[in-house]
Amino acid sequence: MRINKSMIKEYLQTFKDVIFSKRTVKVFSVSYKVIWNLFLVFLVIGLIGAFFAGGVGAGYFASLVKDEPIRSYESMKNDIYNYEETSEVYFANNVYLGEIRSDIYREELALGEISPYLIDAVIATEDEYFYEHNGVVPKAILRALLQEVTNAQTQTGGSTLTQQLIKNQILSSEVSFERKAKEILLAMRLEQFFNKEEIIETYLNVATFGRNSSGDNIAGVKTAALGIFNVEPKDLNLSQAAFIAGLPQSPFGYTPFTNAGEIKNNLQPGLDRMKTVLSRMLSAEKITQEQYNEAINFDLVASFAPAKPSPTEDYPWLTAEIELRTKEIIAEQLATKDGYEKEDLKNDSELNQSYLNLADTTMRQNGYKIYTTIDKEIYDRMQVVAKEFQYYGQDKTEEKKNPDTGEMEKVVEPVEVGAVLTENKTGKIISFVAGRDHSREQTNHALRATRQNGSTMKPLVVYAPGMELGLIQPGTVFVDVNFEMVAGGKVWNPGNFGGAHYGFVSARTSLAKSHNVPAVIGYTKIVNQRPTSFLEKMGFTSLTEGDHSNLAMSLGGMETGVTVEENVNAYATFANGGKFVDAYMIEKIETKDGEVIYQHKSEEVEVFSPQTAYLTIDMMRDVIRGGTASGVPSMLKFSSDWAGKTGTSQEFRDSWFVASNPNVTFGTWIGYDTPKRLEAYKGLSYSKRGQMIWAQLMNAAYDIRPELVKSNETFKMPGGIVRRSYCTISGLLPSDLCKEAGLVQTDIFNANFVPRKVDDTLEKGKFITLGDKAYRALDSTPAEFTTDGVMIKKEFLEENNLKSAAELMKLLSKQATFKNVVVPEDEPLADNGSAPSPTDKVGISGNKLTWAKHGHNDIVGYRIYRAENFSDQFKKVGSMSVKDFTENGGFAINSTIAAYYVTAVDVAGREGAPSKHALKGEWLKEKPPEPEPEKPEPKPEDPKKPEDPKKPVDPPKDPVDPVDPVDPIDPADPADPPAGQ
Repeated sequence: MRINKSMIKEYLQTFKDVIFSKRTVKVFSVSYKVIWNLFLVFLVIGLIGAFFAGGVGAGYFASLVKDEPIRSYESMKNDIYNYEETSEVYFANNVYLGEIRSDIYREELALGEISPYLIDAVIATEDEYFYEHNGVVPKAILRALLQEVTNAQTQTGGSTLTQQLIKNQILSSEVSFERKAKEILLAMRLEQFFNKEEIIETYLNVATFGRNSSGDNIAGVKTAALGIFNVEPKDLNLSQAAFIAGLPQSPFGYTPFTNAGEIKNNLQPGLDRMKTVLSRMLSAEKITQEQYNEAINFDLVASFAPAKPSPTEDYPWLTAEIELRTKEIIAEQLATKDGYEKEDLKNDSELNQSYLNLADTTMRQNGYKIYTTIDKEIYDRMQVVAKEFQYYGQDKTEEKKNPDTGEMEKVVEPVEVGAVLTENKTGKIISFVAGRDHSREQTNHALRATRQNGSTMKPLVVYAPGMELGLIQPGTVFVDVNFEMVAGGKVWNPGNFGGAHYGFVSARTSLAKSHNVPAVIGYTKIVNQRPTSFLEKMGFTSLTEGDHSNLAMSLGGMETGVTVEENVNAYATFANGGKFVDAYMIEKIETKDGEVIYQHKSEEVEVFSPQTAYLTIDMMRDVIRGGTASGVPSMLKFSSDWAGKTGTSQEFRDSWFVASNPNVTFGTWIGYDTPKRLEAYKGLSYSKRGQMIWAQLMNAAYDIRPELVKSNETFKMPGGIVRRSYCTISGLLPSDLCKEAGLVQTDIFNANFVPRKVDDTLEKGKFITLGDKAYRALDSTPAEFTTDGVMIKKEFLEENNLKSAAELMKLLSKQATFKNVVVPEDEPLADNGSAPSPTDKVGISGNKLTWAKHGHNDIVGYRIYRAENFSDQFKKVGSMSVKDFTENGGFAINSTIAAYYVTAVDVAGREGAPSKHALKGEWLKEKPPEPEPEKPEPKPEDPKKPEDPKKPVDPPKDPVDPVDPVDPIDPADPADPPAGQ
């Protein structure tokens, strides 16, 4: 059917008639009124419900935040900016070392130093309405509440960046309506005080970003950019910025690194999150499609930062020590603010530990810059030298209990090393060597381990204190002999290395040669004046009460021991003219804003007078010039005015060497962790090896900083030092007898303590020497067997507790300077009361007349008699004292024909009967007749007349008796010459 205009008009008119009919209008009017009334009813009910719900909600909200204080601007500012920031450490001269170990690493950064890509990425991802809201987004909160009620899962949260900042910096991560209500309230208040740039900057500095390439936990975009991509935050490209921006939602789920600093096997979650961030940036029109495509195709994995060792790994001993010292400084500062003093912390271990704990947190979270005294180049070089040294010694096995299993197991221990180099004037610790391998043993052998310091204790507690107290000087003489003393209720027999004794020795020689006995004797002179108090002034911290009275302290026999640092620090006191300057490592500590909260100030403590310090230095010069460290100068690359001391502890468990020049003091120790005997190694003694490592480490420092460790100056002698002569037997002024005996030496003295008394220990007289003993001669002792010389008085022996004159005599015989001095026995040589019997075994060997030693104990010498050939008249041709007699040596005779005999002479002057005779050559009793002159042959004309048969003929000569050519001379026969003439 075809529809035309007339038909349409007809239909419209019919619809109009129906709609506007009276019946239709009536029905619509009634319905409208009903619907309107119902709407009004529901509207009223809705409004009542809304107001009721709002009131209930407001009341509930108010109840949740009723305990939250109204925070001021200053309060919120302090809280917002009070975020943990990693502290940094520096070597000397502002050379960067690294960051202090922390649970989380963070560094503050200004907004202008951050890539715009990263700012846009964070806002697009975490808070798209950041620049529009006033701290909260209502619909986001409602959505979050609906999700909470319905337990729905969604990836969109209800927190703005402002709220997240409040949660991180002021509140906690607790999940509760109360915390959320406070968060909303504080976020709105924060927006009133801070602009958007301040809020986003702070958020970017506090947000957590997983781990860096070292496996450390990180926070803040600076540590994230450097730790993940090794680029500055301002240089991040779009892909890198998007990756970092995606991390805060799940820092450890999306981080590319494990806690060991290795790249994860599955990086896809983090890469997918980066794509999500890029999509949101594209939707927010922060980037173009072209930029999006380029970022998606960027090889992000290839740009990850390589594994980077932390300072703790590269410098484990150093960083640990810096942390310990920094904590101690901060703890003391915190305690001082609370009204405590340093002594309070020292005397209360619990109080001290509580402040150390607080200081530890402060140090790790406040972003300090910690500057140290350690010279990086010297430190690095010393570690290499220590690692490469080839003469430490043999490894030894020690049985130790396993802390995990409790079972005993064998552990191999190498010889360890500790070394410390300090600057004298300031106390700066320039470098140290804590050990050979931190992975094997973490003990800091330089700064923390305590060991007995052996003979390096002698200058510190014997000689320097003794000189300060006026009881010892370099020329003080000690009698080094074997003796016993009571120490600690026990009998002690102090001895020298090798068991030898040296007789009369000066303090200077005793120190140079490191004799133990003189040091012990010297210590007994001062021990009642508590010489260990000098150690306390010089920084010894581990002294026990027993150490103060123990005589073994003179040899380094401490109960606990001393660190290498403390030992070196004490030696620097001498180099500083007697003033102790405490060694230190922390130069200063600054806040992140550059405020100096700690600056070290070196303080001098006067321990010794300048005179004592110089005398000690001068004595220790001899240790290196010709004493126990005489080989050191030849090992060094440079020369300097060195003064030092070697040291060995009991049973050769520790080997030390400490030395100073005017600039620095350096000391080394070698030994086993579990004290054990050091043995010879590769043909070198432990002492030699200890000096070798000292020299090699010192050469390493010289190679780096020659101007620091080499001094062209010498130690300057202060006023009050004089040179004086002294008698080497007593240390007193030389007497005439002392001069006659050649016992005068010179040395330098403190002018206040020069010897004032003239030596009176010697006397002149006659003595006889038998073996190792000397006896005063009797009036009747023949002078030919006595020596008119210098003797030590008996009283001297008693005053010095010398029990055996013979022992001292034996020692003096080894000292060339005492060749003219004897120590006579208390009693004269005992006379047996009878004349000596004839001497036996007299004979001639070549040009030597020999005989056997006489059997009597009172024999003082022998007389030798000689008779020329053809004579029975014997004359004395020599004598020999018992001290010069040896059976193989004999008495020299000439080669002419003669007869000899020997007599023995006793102490009373009695001469024994002659021995049997000994002949030299072919003895003839009478002189043979002279031959008659030859007569001329008779001439032929004068024939020889026959002999007269009546002329008498001479009888033949008697042959000489080869055994007994003449009768012995009777000494009583007045016709014979008297014996001894």
